[in-house]
Amino acid sequence: MKMLFAETPAPKLNLTKKLLLLNWPFLLLVTAIALVGAGALYSVAGGALDPWASRHVVRFCFGLALLFAVAFSDIRWWLRGAYPLYLVALFLMLLVPLIGVESGGARRWLGYGEFSFQPSEMMKIALVLALARYYQWLPPEKIWRPDALVPPVLMIGLPLLLALAQPDLGTAMLFAVIGGGLLFLAGVSWFYFGAVIVGVVVALPHAWEKLHDYQRERVLTFIDPERDPLGSGYHILQSKIAIGSGGFAGKGFMQGTQAQLNFLPEKHTDFIFTMFAEEMGFIGAVALLALYLLTLVFITYMALRCRSTFARLVAAGMGLCLFTYVFINVAMVTGLVPVVGVPLPLVSYGGTSMLTMIVGLGFVLNAHVNRRVTFRREEAGTLW
Repeated sequence: MKMLFAETPAPKLNLTKKLLLLNWPFLLLVTAIALVGAGALYSVAGGALDPWASRHVVRFCFGLALLFAVAFSDIRWWLRGAYPLYLVALFLMLLVPLIGVESGGARRWLGYGEFSFQPSEMMKIALVLALARYYQWLPPEKIWRPDALVPPVLMIGLPLLLALAQPDLGTAMLFAVIGGGLLFLAGVSWFYFGAVIVGVVVALPHAWEKLHDYQRERVLTFIDPERDPLGSGYHILQSKIAIGSGGFAGKGFMQGTQAQLNFLPEKHTDFIFTMFAEEMGFIGAVALLALYLLTLVFITYMALRCRSTFARLVAAGMGLCLFTYVFINVAMVTGLVPVVGVPLPLVSYGGTSMLTMIVGLGFVLNAHVNRRVTFRREEAGTLW
């Protein structure tokens, strides 16, 4: 059935008014975090802009252009296009095992020539938009009904299973946390979350048997890193040594021995927080985490001010994505969770992950700019 949308009367916003409505302190926070990343990558390269710091800055500037484009776009476009975007992202993920590019034993990228990207990154945004659209039209009295959970569970489960097949446990975890978090924020009963937790516990023995050898090794290494100090436990042991050696005030910019002498692996991507903590110490690490925390406070504030369910859940979903990235990365490098290969947002080197995060933050600003807009269904019928 055709779905028509109409918004409550609201003044038309020209570009000048949109610029005034933009949350500029939030943008300054995002820029500050990206500059921390540029400085860290400059240090990792031994005081050189190439190959990482300069590209990081260029990508961030390009990402800012995308952020403004998304922030100033009509929110109704994204409401109408949420499901088509999700289907495109799902189709691209389905192509990965067929024609994807393999790297490091995993097939996660689609590429042509020198250009490559991860469809799973696009899916993180598409999943948030699709779930937000679904709950925009779901009557509150139906949220608790079991049949109302089928569509969102399928939306979450399909990309999650495809991510596990790549294999990409970190991305699968992100899908689960973001999707589950949005269901909780939408008002789904605690009973269903409890049932899922019990089901996961019961399925753990079977899931352990299905894990790849290297994934099992990561879990065992997480439990006891010293069982293989020069092999699977090397990453986390070197990370803990680097963080501990930084002390309270750190060794100083470009003075971290674990990073500069190449004892620390993946120091420009997954373990960049370790390198930063070694050089800047406890003070620097807490300051960086405080920037992330303040960013999440701003996102929460902007989400709560939105009148429509769609805008509120989009902003909250992107905030969940940022929180999950930061939490898993920091917990990973400090030995609190197994190593799963999740970058630190806006700080780690990486093109697709950075642009995805900046576009996601653009959707937060879009929700904020359009916070007074609400929608109504013109026709009753299917929720789809």
